[in-house]
Amino acid sequence: MNIVVDAMGGDHAPAAIVEGVVDAVNDMGVHITLVGIQEQIDKELEKFDFDKTHISIVHAPEVVGMHEPATTSIRKKKKSSIAIGINLLKDSAYNAFISAGNTGAVVAASTINLGMLEGVERPAIGLVIPTLEKFSFLIDVGANTDPKPQHLVQSALMANVYAREVLGVENPTVGLLNIGEEAGKGGGFAKEIHKLMEGRLSNFVGNVEANEVFSGKSSCIICDGFVGNVVIKVSEGLMESAGALMKREIKKSPLAMLGAWIMKSKLKHIKRYADYTEYGGAPLLGVNGVVMISHGRSSPKAITNAIKATVKEVEHDILSAMIKEISK
Repeated sequence: MNIVVDAMGGDHAPAAIVEGVVDAVNDMGVHITLVGIQEQIDKELEKFDFDKTHISIVHAPEVVGMHEPATTSIRKKKKSSIAIGINLLKDSAYNAFISAGNTGAVVAASTINLGMLEGVERPAIGLVIPTLEKFSFLIDVGANTDPKPQHLVQSALMANVYAREVLGVENPTVGLLNIGEEAGKGGGFAKEIHKLMEGRLSNFVGNVEANEVFSGKSSCIICDGFVGNVVIKVSEGLMESAGALMKREIKKSPLAMLGAWIMKSKLKHIKRYADYTEYGGAPLLGVNGVVMISHGRSSPKAITNAIKATVKEVEHDILSAMIKEISK
């Protein structure tokens, strides 16, 4: 197995990326191909001990910035780490691509250069989120902000496969994110999706309200990319603000500080449970290749876990499984 990793993607690249890759190589023995500015990658690799036969480098002289237009990777910077890394997947010697870089650029390059899976019209980004019942798979969180109803049905079918094959959910359920539980809730767009899912998915459990996203009501939660992106960013901001507020209030009282010290181990467990680095990345589904998008602020730990999740996708031949599911 050979996993391609964008060494230049993310706020802490290439240092965090290289360290995460080395940890994955030492822990799993997987082969990694780092794509990026070779001089910078070599400098970071010199800091670590690892089996040098397990890491290769493909030089890419250009870098797509985090705030550049999505089309940059396919129009202006064809020698970027994203463009070259994605194109490597056309060779059967490479199994998957991971990047913590510009999400739009990764989606655009993957869609144009790899094409779509048979039966899928638009790509979708999925994300594993923590819930009271362990986790759920939320899709789409940003790839397709103006979909048609059938696109969300296709996302649901892909999410169903991902939850079963990669996340190990034996009998996953699928819910539609909406403003109410009743089938008649929402506008015409939501009602049409609900009707299509009822007719196509035997495991469809109906609508999921926003206050139930983290309850674990459904294994897979389906929405368009605009709504999904808002959900994750509001949730991320809320967690950060709640943590900062809690620290501020605890420091005001010696008794509260004592209570926090007593609960230290439990608070660490809760923090770990909600930490995005534990889940690694967000799979880009629908394109004809295994592509994982990591958080722009990814730490070495997040990169290592993204590699682990990606290896599972490859081992379970996720692309073939999705094609089979969609063609039923």
